[in-house]
Amino acid sequence: MTVSVPALAVLVGILISNSRLSDLRSYMDKRFDSMERRSDQRFEDLKETWRAELHRVEEVLDARLKHLEHEG
Repeated sequence: MTVSVPALAVLVGILISNSRLSDLRSYMDKRFDSMERRSDQRFEDLKETWRAELHRVEEVLDARLKHLEHEG
């Protein structure tokens, strides 16, 4: 009986620790997934900004070339 009580206490402690580690892992997985989604959205926004800016530059260059072609 004296050996079984400490052994039972150790077993309960291991089970509680395992449960807490599982909770921590679940929490961390959710946080990393959230961060990944936000960074993906930021990259998409950045790509759209660059596309719009490059399109604007292309239009300006086209207008300047047309102007030069009509002058010459």
